Amino acid sequence: MNWNFEILPDFIFNGLRDGAVYAAVALALVLIFKATTLINFATGELAMLGAFFVYVLNVEQGLWLWLSILIAMGVSAIIGAAVERALVRPFDPDDHLPVVLITLGLFLLINAVAGDIWNYQVRRVNDPFGAFPGWVPNGSELKKSSDGMLSCVEVDGSLQEVAAGTVDAETCDLVGRTFWEVLGARLHYRTIGIWASLAVALVALALILGKTKAGLAFRAVSSNAESARLVGVNTGRTLGFGWALASVFGTLGAALVSPALGGVNPNMMLAILIYALAGAALGGLDSLGGAIVGGLAVGLVKSVLVSWFGVVVLGQAYFSILQLAMAFLLILIVLLFRPAGLFGTRRIERV
Repeated sequence: MNWNFEILPDFIFNGLRDGAVYAAVALALVLIFKATTLINFATGELAMLGAFFVYVLNVEQGLWLWLSILIAMGVSAIIGAAVERALVRPFDPDDHLPVVLITLGLFLLINAVAGDIWNYQVRRVNDPFGAFPGWVPNGSELKKSSDGMLSCVEVDGSLQEVAAGTVDAETCDLVGRTFWEVLGARLHYRTIGIWASLAVALVALALILGKTKAGLAFRAVSSNAESARLVGVNTGRTLGFGWALASVFGTLGAALVSPALGGVNPNMMLAILIYALAGAALGGLDSLGGAIVGGLAVGLVKSVLVSWFGVVVLGQAYFSILQLAMAFLLILIVLLFRPAGLFGTRRIERV
């Protein structure tokens, strides 16, 4: 076996980067499960729709990328609340089967509609964390190869290596540094940006749930819907608020991961939804903190255990196609030995 410990930090950073995306989508799943005790299988497709909104606003309409993401999150929130009001609220909350079937139907419907509008080809999107901005210390350093060549961006957007001091180097846009070296590994700006975005979103969620009237009402409904109803909480409107929050986090995760996937397409969230579901199950389907820990853990297991240990150390290339199988295996193990997850609430039934 060839351990290659020198490249292990790269896989750890990549795992935590992917895990942050899984955590954001897992939060979307948990927000709905806490209030309704059901899995919204349309979470990934609603997130994919939000990513296409970002594409339309930024690439097609020319709006600033972060403004496009914020607008897409707002539109997704409205769609999520509308779905809850029109398709979920009319049904008996104690009968989960019709609502689960509705979310499965939404999964297929949204995927088909997106495919009809934008087709199934990958559409390139702009990366909010492509290279460090100039104000970051050492962020404006140029990428140099071992032979002194410089990386620059051609008119068509492709990368081209040119020699320093030549006419080509003077006429093309030089690329800013895209990573820092930490422990001998490359900590990419995209990784840092995804971590920072998730941290800001978590702080905003904590403030909403802890300081606002709607957030406190959501916590009350999540704890005991019947008691919340008896003290005057509008449970229907509060559940709609929860669906809106879930759609916001799903869209954020999709917008952050789409550049790494090469762009947006109607099938972009299928695998990510499975990893997020594994993370939510591991952390506890009714635990927001568990969703974060579970998502990060799934990212680490996928990157370190499967990609590094299986492919690099053991030299078995077929391990790379077992990543989704790992997620299903993790869900199975959690359901068998700890159904409530690591941080979930254990159900106690009195007889």
